[in-house]
Amino acid sequence: MALSFKFDTEPINQVLFGGNSSVKLVILNRPHKLNVLNFEMVSQILKHLRMYEDDSSVKLVILKVFAMPEAHIGYFPDVGASYFLSRLPGYFGEYLGLTGTRLDGIEMAACGLATHFVHSTKLNALENALQAITSSNVSTVSALIETFTEKPTVKQDSPFKRLEIINKCFSKGTVEDIIQSLENELENGAEEKWITNTLSSMRFSSPMSLKIFLKSIRKGRIENIEECLYRDYNIACHLNRRTVSNDFYEGSRAKLFDKDKA
Repeated sequence: MALSFKFDTEPINQVLFGGNSSVKLVILNRPHKLNVLNFEMVSQILKHLRMYEDDSSVKLVILKVFAMPEAHIGYFPDVGASYFLSRLPGYFGEYLGLTGTRLDGIEMAACGLATHFVHSTKLNALENALQAITSSNVSTVSALIETFTEKPTVKQDSPFKRLEIINKCFSKGTVEDIIQSLENELENGAEEKWITNTLSSMRFSSPMSLKIFLKSIRKGRIENIEECLYRDYNIACHLNRRTVSNDFYEGSRAKLFDKDKA
């Protein structure tokens, strides 16, 4: 059966570039597609980053909006996710990759995905301060960001407050065992709403994607970033060639193009 894709009109500039002579801005500009990168965007970013790298006057690059909707579209968390997610506390990385849960800034700072939390009302001031910086020294940049940083408390309904049950369930060896463990907890009366939402999210995803990611993140725990990126590229090539499954193409159609979510 042939697939028919309905393409929305793309913005003329899918990546915006700005800044000044010493600080450069790279802004993803494809919001209606969750800022998913395409070849044109990657080519533009690579071209500019190479120019900045060869320019001694450039001290800092600010990259702005990103998204990782992988498992829900038949893909998997790639670009090194098996490396950085596997290094989060306990099995929180498994939980994030298998459920596609979105974190706010406070949660990202709490679990270690971000180094600083800055309130949205201070972001423009921080950006202006960074654009005025004249040094590329990491300590100098970090000290400047620290002056805008807050240390808010993680909300009680945050998944990061549920590390005990996450570690218990998401430490299992297979996707089926994780689901069974969550169902057992649900039967025992634990965290009914949270577990129901977690199971619903996993069942909405491609089973193949979940299995690929679980095996990948487990390998990532004992590998370096280069090994994780190599594996990600290898898996991505197979998914794009439809070697094993058509899930990625069908998931992209349902979520990103036709948007019928079927």
